[in-house]
Amino acid sequence: MKNFRKTFENDTWVMPYLRKYKGLLILVLFLGFMTFFSGGALMFNSGYLISEAARQPSSIIYIYVPVVLARAFGIARPVFRYVERLTSHNWVLRIVSDFRKKLYQTVEQKASAIQRSHQTGDILSILADDIDHIENLYLRTVFPMVIGWLLYIFVVIGVGSLNWVVGLLMLLLLGIITIVMPLASVATNGVREFKQHQIQHEFYTNLTDEVLGLGDWLISGRYNDFINLQKKPIKAIAALRKRDHYFQWWRSFLVQFVILLTTLVLLVWSANQFTASKSLANWVAAFALAIFPAVSPFVNMSQGASEWPVYKRSIERVNALDSGTVKPVKQTALAEPFKELSINDLTFKYADGDRDVVQHISMTIHPGEKVALLGPSGTGKSTFLKLVVGDLTPSDGQVLINQQNILSLQDVRSSLFGILDQQPYLFDTTVMNNVRLGNVNASDQQVKDAIAAVGLKELIESLPDQYDTQVQEAGKRFSGGERQRLSLARILLQDAPIIILDEPTVSLDPITEKKLLDKVFELLHDKTIIWVTHHLAGIAHVDQVRFMENGQFDMQGTPQELYKAQPRFRQLYDLDRGRV
Repeated sequence: MKNFRKTFENDTWVMPYLRKYKGLLILVLFLGFMTFFSGGALMFNSGYLISEAARQPSSIIYIYVPVVLARAFGIARPVFRYVERLTSHNWVLRIVSDFRKKLYQTVEQKASAIQRSHQTGDILSILADDIDHIENLYLRTVFPMVIGWLLYIFVVIGVGSLNWVVGLLMLLLLGIITIVMPLASVATNGVREFKQHQIQHEFYTNLTDEVLGLGDWLISGRYNDFINLQKKPIKAIAALRKRDHYFQWWRSFLVQFVILLTTLVLLVWSANQFTASKSLANWVAAFALAIFPAVSPFVNMSQGASEWPVYKRSIERVNALDSGTVKPVKQTALAEPFKELSINDLTFKYADGDRDVVQHISMTIHPGEKVALLGPSGTGKSTFLKLVVGDLTPSDGQVLINQQNILSLQDVRSSLFGILDQQPYLFDTTVMNNVRLGNVNASDQQVKDAIAAVGLKELIESLPDQYDTQVQEAGKRFSGGERQRLSLARILLQDAPIIILDEPTVSLDPITEKKLLDKVFELLHDKTIIWVTHHLAGIAHVDQVRFMENGQFDMQGTPQELYKAQPRFRQLYDLDRGRV
């Protein structure tokens, strides 16, 4: 129970939706209870009807009411079942919709942190299994457990009101099915399910990494080793599933056996209780038959409980996406237009690291200034950018916009920062829709003006579908330079005051790179730009140059000052231009 509470202590994926859709949840549980109540009532009424009809009553009036009730409960059971299925799946579809939206927002807001802390296969496991597990938590565990307990309480109270001794026996016998067996399932088969999930998760992760490196396997002549490596987890999962089926068979057998004992108890009790007269004897079969429809929900309780360890792991994993590395901060809006970006003594070290990736960096950037951030890979440039936009929380120091902490401005971040990176993502929709993502309220003409501004008007209008052309997944319809220009058009519509350029030309040829950089700085001449780059092409466009080395600035100044005073900068600048 302690672990159960701990799982939901900081949960943002399960409990919020139980509260959000509590009205629908109550309806689902009511309909589920009424489904099995109608089934039990049908058997109860049928037992009475059969016994009464066997006595050959002198008038149809003696069995008219049971006949009507048999029809009523016979119709009610499938109707309640159908409506319950519709309602429960309506619940789940609402949950799925919210999950997808929440997952997209989580990944979109913390993409850099998630990419750093999760492998590709890890994310695949979350998408393929964990979201599905949380959906099944409601259908396979929450609903059956609550409905089963409601039936358990109803039977115990109902029988106990007639005979407290028999009611106590019902409490003990049915308690084995509704309490003892679910706990036993968690302790035994639940552990096995958890092991299967671990093997499957490792399989996803390893297989993804191995497939990405499939060329190396082929080149080294180890194709058979690659195939054999995949067979091992598959066989392990098959063995676990075989043991799981074996356990389920015995568990179902035990449930049936307990139901048999319960039926015998009811039969013996009713035979002693209702045999004083022939008319009372009609109730014997009624009580004996009424328990059988409860077999299905009671079996589902144990199966749902056995899957709890897997659901627990999934809940923890998706909640870990939310936790990320950013501490909760009360959100505010920017009080006035952008005036100053202040970086004060900024320091950052990863939780599992042994050194400061960013060390005591301070700088101030004003509206319209252009700053280039240079340095070799691994010097902290990307981490610095994540700190600036609020993806990471600094170990020390702070980033301020107009003296407001960037961590408190995350709700309005898209209005402050526009980002053009190495691989801007274009969705599998039209050119118009992709560019309009910068400002969903932009008119068609504003979108076309932005596209024209980045120099793509002639190209787009020469296409058969023009602005309704499908760009295809990841923008495959266009070249690298064209994709960057479409993303630049998106940024123009966004109209944020600060633009982050994260090596946007790294995959382009020198001619395309120069044209794109000239266009970027021309169109964004009134914006504040922080440009991360690995070489000096286009450096004349900026006002300040900062070289990062081991998380610190070791050279800084204007391009002209550094060219005169720093031989290293002069050498790099000349090399970039092909000078000896």
